[in-house]
Amino acid sequence: MYYTDETVLFLDGKFIPAKDAKIDLFSQTLHYGYGVFEGIRAYQTVHGTKIFKAHEHYERLQQSGAYTGIAMPYTPEEFTQLSYQLLEKNNLSNAYIRPLVFCGPNMSLTEPHEISVMIAAWEWGKYFSNQALRVCISSFQRPNPKSLKVEAKVCGHYVNSIMATMEAKGRGFDEGLMLDGNGFVAEGPGANFFFEKNGVLYTPPLGNILPGITRSTVIGICKELDLPVEEKHFRPEELFDADSAFFCGTAAEIVGIESIEGQVFNKSWENSISKVIQEAYKCIVLDKSYSYVIV
Repeated sequence: MYYTDETVLFLDGKFIPAKDAKIDLFSQTLHYGYGVFEGIRAYQTVHGTKIFKAHEHYERLQQSGAYTGIAMPYTPEEFTQLSYQLLEKNNLSNAYIRPLVFCGPNMSLTEPHEISVMIAAWEWGKYFSNQALRVCISSFQRPNPKSLKVEAKVCGHYVNSIMATMEAKGRGFDEGLMLDGNGFVAEGPGANFFFEKNGVLYTPPLGNILPGITRSTVIGICKELDLPVEEKHFRPEELFDADSAFFCGTAAEIVGIESIEGQVFNKSWENSISKVIQEAYKCIVLDKSYSYVIV
């Protein structure tokens, strides 16, 4: 799925065949999850291939490294240029790009001795196969923000996300919705969360969630279209009489939620503000204009 014999990736200053890439089995990242990464999408737009918000993603990668003591060997601008070169070498337009900054061999819990950079890209359509997700409330909470930097995109953090998604699928749902340590709704395992009620969109505030770039884009869409949006703490019980809801993230893009714990939302997706946001987001990533219309 991710590479073939012809696929090229970037590793430590060189473009090489993906099949020839190797990692030291004593890597600090492999053993302890001590590394940082990003997830970025490129689109075939009306103006050619465009990496959506590349600079913002690489700035966040740099910040994730700063939070965790992992030095970045490239600037956001250099990362961006390397990513465009990678797309060209693999003849990709609509693609998912995965930069990973990982550490060399080190079995101690100390600062890394060596830093490596890998950038890969592949065609990746829908992250979720379903158009509307059946979601459950997860028993797995988001990590305590005093125990680690939840705003950093750190490899090891996603064990928590894997456990939440596995639990949801084991219960017969498509995805889980995670709470914070105080019982407030936080986010999905790999996406931020919004819900609609009485013409207003609500989303959890920063502090216990990843500050998603797609989340920020959604808030920007709301402001541009003069749609009310509010960041606030709320408990899962408030979702059971909501009008609509969605997850958003680079991989997921904007994906509608059909129900929470089997409770279907009040509005049809086609008549919701959430649908407006979904359509506007599609237009933005493709460099098209959009407008605010609800049937």
